[in-house]
Amino acid sequence: MGYTCLMIPVHPQLEIWMKLSEALATAAATGAERTYQALHRRRGPAGHARRPGVDTPMWIVCAVMLRNDLRKYGDKAALARYLGIPRQRLSDFLTGRRRLPDAEIVLRMLHWLAERRAGRDPSV
Repeated sequence: MGYTCLMIPVHPQLEIWMKLSEALATAAATGAERTYQALHRRRGPAGHARRPGVDTPMWIVCAVMLRNDLRKYGDKAALARYLGIPRQRLSDFLTGRRRLPDAEIVLRMLHWLAERRAGRDPSV
């Protein structure tokens, strides 16, 4: 028969559940600590742009959707004109080579994508 830390006898069938609950509590505490560290980790000096990667899954999905809709000749140039940025910068954003676009540009990209999928051309 097992004993708790106070030397109180524990039924053998409950002993496995107590060990399991201790393991779950340890796992929960470890997970909470890792989550806290991930949320409070410094991303770099203030003012530096984030780079596309595993920390930016929503941007990756957005870039893939945009690339799929920019297959026709002239579409990238039209989108770049609509956004008011050079075509090369748009290409850099979509390939993930440099930095991420700011929020205003992302919102305009999503607006352009929604309009195109609705059959309208917002870049005119």
